[in-house]
Amino acid sequence: MKRILGRSGIEVSAMGLGCWAIGGQWSFGEGPGGWGAVDDAESIRAIRRAIDLGVTFFDTAANYGCGRSERVLGEAIKGMRDKVVIASKFGYSVNEDAKVVSTYPPTEATSDVAPHVRADVERSLKRLGIDCLDVCLLHVGGLAEDRALEVRGELERLADAGKIRTYGWSTDRLEAVRAFATTPRCAVVEQQLSVFDGNAELLAFCERENLASVNRGPLAMGLLTGKFGTDARFAKDDFRRTVSWHPGYDNGKPRKSWVDALGAVWEILTSEGRTLAQGSLAWIWARSPNAVPIPGFRNERQAEENARAMEKGPLTPAQMAEIARVLSGITL
Repeated sequence: MKRILGRSGIEVSAMGLGCWAIGGQWSFGEGPGGWGAVDDAESIRAIRRAIDLGVTFFDTAANYGCGRSERVLGEAIKGMRDKVVIASKFGYSVNEDAKVVSTYPPTEATSDVAPHVRADVERSLKRLGIDCLDVCLLHVGGLAEDRALEVRGELERLADAGKIRTYGWSTDRLEAVRAFATTPRCAVVEQQLSVFDGNAELLAFCERENLASVNRGPLAMGLLTGKFGTDARFAKDDFRRTVSWHPGYDNGKPRKSWVDALGAVWEILTSEGRTLAQGSLAWIWARSPNAVPIPGFRNERQAEENARAMEKGPLTPAQMAEIARVLSGITL
């Protein structure tokens, strides 16, 4: 399965892999920013196995492990640069030694990102071991539109210099994207999307404007794999223990309404021999031709399970209609 990253014309596998979890332990402010300890050798094996199974798209960020994720991905793709499309994100102050990420002053909405864009991107390129970043994404989702347009000017200059091929913004704010995505080289929006959540208006905008919708959280940070019930407890260094912004979690635990809803659509998602994770990805492919989900992974088994979802393709219109009918009677 293949998809095109909007107006960029760049072809990728219909599913990418998100490299947040393989960054290991780091902090955002006073709380955990990662998913806990990881094994870099296992991460490299997982990436290479995914490539063997047809995955060509990988999404990372300077934040993830304070550069560790980018370095691990760079090591994994050595000798295979022509086989992969790499997206990375920028916009925060990354202290690699202290393993701490923070917002550029003065605040999240008005952070002074623009002066740091070129240096941030150069550091990402060095960590990845590549000369040009295929997709460069602004990571500060709440940045004010005027500040974001300053950043866009820097991205245009980087594109002119051959440092990036296309760019976009990781945000769920429709009006912000409407203002930002008016240039030919802006081709990607990274938005949260899963069976149970997502900004439908933003997705429709991507379809109208020929923008790729790269989907973070397609498995609701593990909840849609069926592995976690309402009694799940996450480790102290796992950010899900303290997450407050994701609607599927309540006080660091999976929200009961989401767990119940998953049970209600379980049989449909696991049709034709799919796992729950594979069914959740199949729903996204059926939801929009512009959607490219990027599920995370921490080991080779998870990467393979996600990659093999492409073998079965999207859900059918009838299955999508049945899921919509079931969920229409559930309050999430």
